[in-house]
Amino acid sequence: MIKSAVVGVGFIGEEHIEAIRRTNLGWVEAIVGRDLEKTKAKAEVFQIPHYYNDIQPVLENPEIQVVHICTPNALHYPMVKKALEAGKHVVCEKPLTMTEDEARELTELAEQKNLVNAIHFNIRYYPLVRQAKVMIEKGEIGRIYSVTGSYLQDWLVKDTDYSWRLESAESGVTRAVGDIGTHWMDLVEYVTGIQITEVNADMGTFLKKRKKPKKSIETWSGKILKNEDYDVVDIDTEDYASVLLHFNGGQRGVFTVNQMACGHKNRVTFEINGSLGSVIWNSEAPNQLTIGRRDRGNEVIIRDPSLVYPEAGSIITLPGGHNEGFADTSKQLFKEVYQYIKEAKPDNPVTFPKFEDGYREAKLCEAIIKSQKSCQWQEVK
Repeated sequence: MIKSAVVGVGFIGEEHIEAIRRTNLGWVEAIVGRDLEKTKAKAEVFQIPHYYNDIQPVLENPEIQVVHICTPNALHYPMVKKALEAGKHVVCEKPLTMTEDEARELTELAEQKNLVNAIHFNIRYYPLVRQAKVMIEKGEIGRIYSVTGSYLQDWLVKDTDYSWRLESAESGVTRAVGDIGTHWMDLVEYVTGIQITEVNADMGTFLKKRKKPKKSIETWSGKILKNEDYDVVDIDTEDYASVLLHFNGGQRGVFTVNQMACGHKNRVTFEINGSLGSVIWNSEAPNQLTIGRRDRGNEVIIRDPSLVYPEAGSIITLPGGHNEGFADTSKQLFKEVYQYIKEAKPDNPVTFPKFEDGYREAKLCEAIIKSQKSCQWQEVK
């Protein structure tokens, strides 16, 4: 078993712990959290041997090979850098960093150290997403004309909804784009094989002030407090963005991200239109892929290892009719990472998203921010 540590034990940290274990390749040796008592309680629940409120003991433990960084965004850069300098392989939550320069530095450092580096773009690992990718590679939808879609959530609709993600000091100057927009952009570039070259962005903050809890509450907890338990604070990150896109093959596109879209808990969609057909996917119905046709009836492919291409079948665990979802995507991503580490063969192809993909998203975010400020098209450099 490859021993690992998870730094940050909120919602997504717990998902990492479960997914590591389900690979049957990894063992969680330690967790790190801000509050030692709360971290101890989680270590007991998850039966993890060691717990700390500082990353240093993890970095000094020679048995721990992999460090998963699941902290607020502002901590990604310093913690990833420390882990790489300590000779640890790293899996980092997205976004990789809050700036393009920091992302470039970490990407270069990981390559210099010859360490495995991965970023948690887990949406790639829904089997029918990979099916769509292979279909496009095989020419089944023809020449791509346009790419559209959205990432919609409603967890920030109320003025009492609060998270560290709302604060630019913790999350970066872009929130909706940096948090969920990066997922969408990585996803469509991965599936289509084409790259975004120019962006034209419109961003908005619907609630300029929110009620911040005076005590810490975990993201997605849904806990309700009394009026006296809040402070009213200014919000300096966006709730919404729509971005027009130009791609390197002349294709056009647009996507919308919105964290105040009632009725959408966590819905990622894309539609890719080509000369021979379209592929349409929705994360809230992830086990179906719609194929649109001009001259015959549309088709719906159901997630079944016997009905998809081998590349998609390789990330399906259960037989057809036994649904797989969000938690399974992280398991499949980590399986590829841990198998790569286990085999220790540098010539093996890297199939998982790397820091360079996180660096790519940092460049896209920088271009979107510049476009919003200038009200003009911005080239992605």
